[in-house]
Amino acid sequence: MKIIKRALAVAVSLGLLAWLMSDDRWRGLGEVARRADGLTLGLVAMGFALSYLLRTLRVFDEFRAEARGRFGACLRIVLVHNAMVNVVPFRGGEAAFPLLLRQSFGIALPRAVASLFWFRLQDAFVVMALAAIVWPGLHPGLKALAVAAVVALAWWLPRWARAPHDWADGKALTAKLGKVRDAFAESTRHARFGWVWTLANWTVKLAAQAALLAALIPASLAVGAAGALGAELAAILPIQGVAGFGTYEAGAAAALLPSGIPLAAGLQVALALHLFVIASSVTAGAIAWLFPAPAARQASAAAPSDLQSASSATDGAQTKISAE
Repeated sequence: MKIIKRALAVAVSLGLLAWLMSDDRWRGLGEVARRADGLTLGLVAMGFALSYLLRTLRVFDEFRAEARGRFGACLRIVLVHNAMVNVVPFRGGEAAFPLLLRQSFGIALPRAVASLFWFRLQDAFVVMALAAIVWPGLHPGLKALAVAAVVALAWWLPRWARAPHDWADGKALTAKLGKVRDAFAESTRHARFGWVWTLANWTVKLAAQAALLAALIPASLAVGAAGALGAELAAILPIQGVAGFGTYEAGAAAALLPSGIPLAAGLQVALALHLFVIASSVTAGAIAWLFPAPAARQASAAAPSDLQSASSATDGAQTKISAE
């Protein structure tokens, strides 16, 4: 099944590349990029920087006991992890998060993976709620119903995980699921303001992407917001393009269609946005990588088996999130 998913991911990305190479569309991408002036690019870059800081606050809040005030170490973890997620194919960059937490703070891989899973669920809930609020043409009653459903699910899931259960006494698979449920329940207890940081991060991040997309089209900020949300919602799909290429653009272009933006134009501006997002994350991650991990001398380097374990666990978590 994993081989099929990866083959489809490669096919999606190759499809985008083939589309770019036809009819000089790559040259048209440069014309699209020149529509954004320096002031807009600077403000968007500042918005991305603020988003990185808000994500760091979420991690710092979650692991405050282990971090012991080392905010800079949490910032390094967030920036490196974000860069890895954006460039490593098949969401393999997610494995960087638990490994960096282990290296910097000595946090066990199961707890780090469970926390990452909860972070991704929070992200999905907030993006879906924001999408329901700003989606063009949706009846206000349906918007309210969709937001209420997301809020109810987000409220219920942690309480279900924390409820007493006897799964450990069942079969081997049930016992393993019980351990995962316990780890997930534990991860929902630590952050005091996790939802605040998550909502603030996505508000800032989507506003920055919407502003850039609106400048590239050009169109109103509301149209840009719809495209940005479509791109981010595409990240929840079970099939992802290599480093997100293909699915990201398709999600944005599809969300722009109701606003009268042709599919070809939507794909072009979405690719320009995607390249700016990746350039920002890679630049920030490279700068963070230059600074050594604060606990590098005390923590041993991760063994290959740890890397494989973290990669498998995060891949499983991504599959579960995609099923939501």
